[in-house]
Amino acid sequence: MMEYSYRIIISGIVQGVGFRPFIYRIATKANVKGYVRNLGGSEVEVRIEGNKEGIAEFMRLLFSKLPPVAEIEEIKIEESEFESFNDFKILASGNEIRTPSQIPPDFAVCDECMKEVLDPNNPRRYKYAFNSCAYCGPRFSMMYKLPYDRENTSMKHFPLCDECKHEYYDPNNERRFDAQGISCNRDGPRLYLETIDGEKVNGDPIELTAKIINEGYIVAVKGIGGFHIAANPFDDDVVLKLRERKNRPQQPFAVMALNLDIIEKYTYISSIERSLLTSPQRPIVLLKKREPYQLSKHISPGLDREGFFLYYTPLHYLLLSNVKNNILIMTSGNKHGFPMCISEECVKKKLKDVVDYVLYHNREIANRVDDSVVRVSSGRIMMLRRSRGYAPTWIRLKRKVKEPIVAVGAELQNVGALAFDDKVVLTQYIGDTDELETLNELDKALSLLISWYNIKPKVIIADKNPAYQSTYLAHKLAERFSADLVQIQHHYAHILSVSADYGYEEGVGIAIDGIGYGDDGNGWGGEIIKFDRERYERKYHLKYIPYVGGDVNALKPERMLALFLSTFMNWDEIRRIVSLGDRELEILEKISKRSTLFTSSTGRVLDAVSAFLGICKYRTYEGEPAMKLEASARGGKILDSLEIPIVGEEIDTTVIFKWLLQNRDKPINDLAITVQYKLGESLVKASLKLNPERILVSGGAAVNEYILKGIIDNSEGVEVLTPRRIPAGDGGIALGQSYYLTFF
Repeated sequence: MMEYSYRIIISGIVQGVGFRPFIYRIATKANVKGYVRNLGGSEVEVRIEGNKEGIAEFMRLLFSKLPPVAEIEEIKIEESEFESFNDFKILASGNEIRTPSQIPPDFAVCDECMKEVLDPNNPRRYKYAFNSCAYCGPRFSMMYKLPYDRENTSMKHFPLCDECKHEYYDPNNERRFDAQGISCNRDGPRLYLETIDGEKVNGDPIELTAKIINEGYIVAVKGIGGFHIAANPFDDDVVLKLRERKNRPQQPFAVMALNLDIIEKYTYISSIERSLLTSPQRPIVLLKKREPYQLSKHISPGLDREGFFLYYTPLHYLLLSNVKNNILIMTSGNKHGFPMCISEECVKKKLKDVVDYVLYHNREIANRVDDSVVRVSSGRIMMLRRSRGYAPTWIRLKRKVKEPIVAVGAELQNVGALAFDDKVVLTQYIGDTDELETLNELDKALSLLISWYNIKPKVIIADKNPAYQSTYLAHKLAERFSADLVQIQHHYAHILSVSADYGYEEGVGIAIDGIGYGDDGNGWGGEIIKFDRERYERKYHLKYIPYVGGDVNALKPERMLALFLSTFMNWDEIRRIVSLGDRELEILEKISKRSTLFTSSTGRVLDAVSAFLGICKYRTYEGEPAMKLEASARGGKILDSLEIPIVGEEIDTTVIFKWLLQNRDKPINDLAITVQYKLGESLVKASLKLNPERILVSGGAAVNEYILKGIIDNSEGVEVLTPRRIPAGDGGIALGQSYYLTFF
């Protein structure tokens, strides 16, 4: 019988996910001979020899039985010389580096590992809080450097016991062969409970932690990428105490539950949301609340969605199993405005006045990784924060960048990136870089990627806003690496992020968000942009409104309301509508009449509407007025009487406020949904005037259920594209910045 010989090179997420033992098993099953080994980069080399039927069976199994967290990006198959292998082996890793390594993200604990944790007949792993295997558990959060080998992770401090060692070196052990994170209760990390003042609490750490949470105490819990703060979600007094201690008066907290049935008691879950909640990434998913809502109303005041997620480590499962109702507030363990704590030192310093107790473990967190956050809007998955489970896996571009790039992103909800060849490696979620400590975190995350990939950037790319701290960092990086500095307009970068996600190089984009520095020096934020590889043009925008007072306008939405009203009312009339003080209105009036700064921001329109309807008159967190306006629209009816006209190059948003004044007697949810839907309708109508093949939508307001529906419903069959793998908000900016340089 004729036999064949092939060399196969497979790249993607194929290291650190049980890929080699998988290849060994399917090769044995298909009765082919040869070997499999890791190459030095993100590739696996496979040599197979066998008859036609055996080769065909191997290829069938390769694609049909792929490990759950593995991902094949590219596969190359070439005929090779026949070497008459006697069997199939797993060889030691090679040193040949053909492509850079893919950094594996952290994955949720798998079902098989949880079965072991819950099996009293498995003494090594019963109730073991750190159980993991080749298909699950921490990766990036415990890595010191590449490649992903045990000695390069914080697991190097936990030598394997004889049983774990046997599993680790057994190629027939599907889940534990060469699984860098494996351990058991004989050789792995340990838990211990302390008061915030450092006094050890003797007893079972998990049972004691659950007991004190049930009693109303607030506890910091060390996870895989940082500390959470855990508290009882049913007790109003506890939630209000947490808010006061964290100085977080309104911003919602996330809630973690033991299973889907529990989450479904409090929210509605669609099939898409169900798949997100149970995925290996296990993000926080914003779900619509059931009414009457049974959790404390202070968890997410004024919002119709709650951020829920399932346990993603055995530690979380065991803790949730021991608390009342198997559900907990699990919010980021940080001081308001600062990065999440990853060390005991940080907890004792920054959370001293926030938590009462701390549940520690002795495995070091090498890299901070916040929880990822997603929602579904108009049937589309919209990522709000790309971090645990997703970062720092790269996104491949249609074209290669000519030189290595570092993109520093924007200012708020920051994510940076390293781009080389056809790859953009986005950092984990960093946060708001207007705080120096968070800016330093961005610098650290970018430096880590530069070091791991051993790439010296030739170009640093930043936003055009000269006041951004990230732009300041970009100048420093350009000096550090003797690199060129390039700056790109904020909203153009938003549109390019969607273009990069889909691989398009021309189109029409709708960029809708807060305020970004515009090419004319004004504050843009409601833009329709036409672009190709040569240029971009701002074709339409929301009507310019005087913008005086800067960021104070974002904190006090009534200021923006007054400025909108001033375009068609006198200030004496405005005084009868807004509740701002006479002195503040007097200053606004004087400055606005001679203002040379204007804004077309979508966010400021939504803020002003929120203030007019009495929904939110003071912003305590980013996006609060707009989020509460969206929530207030639930169950509303769209009123046809509002039409927002396109006048020249402007979409006249002042009409919204004239209409609101005429319809003040209508239900608030009708008014709220109508304004948002009609705004989307007007944006897409302006876009259609450019005869686009497709319309790309991005920016923080692109996740708004009703604006997005207004765009999609009125697109006249033109395809509307929203981001799939990156946030529509500023967390996607670095991808757009990187993609820009593929055009040249």
